[in-house]
Amino acid sequence: MSEKKKLRCGIVGAGFSASFHYEAVGKVYGTEVEIVGVHALQGAEQYAAKRGIKLFKTLDALLDEVDVVHCCTTASSHEEVTVAALKRDKFAICEKPLTGYFGDGSEGFRGDNFPKTRALEHALGSIRRMLAAEKASKGRILYAENWVYAPAIQKEREIIEKTGAQVIFMHGEEAHSGSHAKTYAYWKFSGGGTMIGKGCHPLSAALYLKMVEGRARDGKPIVPAGVSARTHAITRLPNFRDEGHIRCDYFDIDDVSLMHVVFTDGTVADIFASDVVLGGVHNWIEVAANNHRSICNINPSTAMQTYNALEANFKDIYVVEKIGTKQGWSNPSPDEDWFTGYPQEIEAFYRSAAYGEPVESDSRLAANAISTIYSAYVSAERNGAEVAIETF
Repeated sequence: MSEKKKLRCGIVGAGFSASFHYEAVGKVYGTEVEIVGVHALQGAEQYAAKRGIKLFKTLDALLDEVDVVHCCTTASSHEEVTVAALKRDKFAICEKPLTGYFGDGSEGFRGDNFPKTRALEHALGSIRRMLAAEKASKGRILYAENWVYAPAIQKEREIIEKTGAQVIFMHGEEAHSGSHAKTYAYWKFSGGGTMIGKGCHPLSAALYLKMVEGRARDGKPIVPAGVSARTHAITRLPNFRDEGHIRCDYFDIDDVSLMHVVFTDGTVADIFASDVVLGGVHNWIEVAANNHRSICNINPSTAMQTYNALEANFKDIYVVEKIGTKQGWSNPSPDEDWFTGYPQEIEAFYRSAAYGEPVESDSRLAANAISTIYSAYVSAERNGAEVAIETF
């Protein structure tokens, strides 16, 4: 067996995603990876000290010492970090969403009352700049959409490829009781609300499975052609009654959304996303094909079901993300990271960086997801009128 290639990586950001990226890198087995250090605007000192890695004061200083960059910042700086890495011929593992529109920089900017066509134009411009930087680089954009690598989605990929299935209809959802990130409440940081922050996940899975279908049957991916959408801000309604279970401090973003996507072959997908659902994270996509039907559950998983008689009994036991209560019946995830695809995607990305192996989640998938989402925001502004999607 040939010797494993060694790669050095750096993490940009010190929040939630930076933590699980660090854990996933530790599980990589196909290459030897050294986590050199971290750079972040906030929390970098504590992050570095806790893990015994180097603290970099600037992004350039980190780029001097690494081969791979993990972009785990807020979405508003994804383009800046990714393009900087690509210009230095580094591989950029970019968290979702890839990019977006984050306001005009004015003090009074509100995401809920500006023209969404402008957001779409800016998002498409950002996509083009990032793809151009990738084309000119020896590095690549590795799109960290873990849904693509979730075991259930990869099993569905195998079924589609081996049976020549035609996927006729998909129905996907990501929903829970609200993001834990303070910045998520503001469009200028997140690029939108549930439609981008949560909808990007089941949407990317749907786009990916249609790409798989097209490649398997005709050698050409099937891509989205048009989208109809609606968005709502339920927790900002004057009659919303807050009982402390659902986050409701959003400034200018949607907390409920629906996208109806029509593909170039006339088949469809409905993508729901919301921040108003109790009982933990709901991540799933149903696939209705001409020869089979699959329900791909990412969360919750029924691999384990537990009844707990008293909340205090489980005080030191992690059950599953955002469950709310540990009393009564629950579905503890035996390995939440594995079910959601985190270690699988990072393993694939390092194999790509080290040995040139292809990846399932790339810049084209990321670009088409962003183009679809911002076209959907235009549709929502037009009360659901269908909007054509530019694809890459």
